[in-house]
Amino acid sequence: MAGGPSRDSGLPGVATELGLRASHEDRDQVVDVLRVAAGDGRLTAEELDERVGAALTARTMGELADLTADLPTVTSASRGAAEVKDLVRIEQEGASTRRGEGWVVPRRMEIRSMWGEVVLDFTQAVITHDRLRLDLDIRGGSLKLLTRPGVVVDTDDLVTHYAKIKARRSAAPETSVVLRVEVAGELHYGQVVVRPPGRFGR
Repeated sequence: MAGGPSRDSGLPGVATELGLRASHEDRDQVVDVLRVAAGDGRLTAEELDERVGAALTARTMGELADLTADLPTVTSASRGAAEVKDLVRIEQEGASTRRGEGWVVPRRMEIRSMWGEVVLDFTQAVITHDRLRLDLDIRGGSLKLLTRPGVVVDTDDLVTHYAKIKARRSAAPETSVVLRVEVAGELHYGQVVVRPPGRFGR
């Protein structure tokens, strides 16, 4: 076959020539595939770190293909189902909202809640990037974050008024950061609770 052998790259419906030069977009797509695989438990934190580093420095499509050869092929349908939104808004009064199994983590969320509860469960969420910003305006309610190894929460930019922040560290060994959740905005007469898997959320 002219041009040499081809290999499935693990990208949507693409069989690429091994020697074809990779673009920044090609590298970013492979990094997305690797992050989803790590979120599904198919890769350890160490494997994720190693493969992401290799993807970002890969010169050819063949090198990228090697990094996803033992992972499920990402189809167009599955990529569409896991399409990441730039912004998701939650607005409620005296109500509760929960994001649970299989939800796709956006890049930013605006949460406006009065006398209600918002639960974001990251244990089986689809995580395709490394940062989520939460902009809060919570009054008389709560935000509960259920984490997993690799998900860290930063509340340094959150302003509190007669409110509390309760964070429980995971008992799991230290692992590489898969997602950093940056919590900002204002919390009045409420609480933010951060906990690893356990009784929380049941």
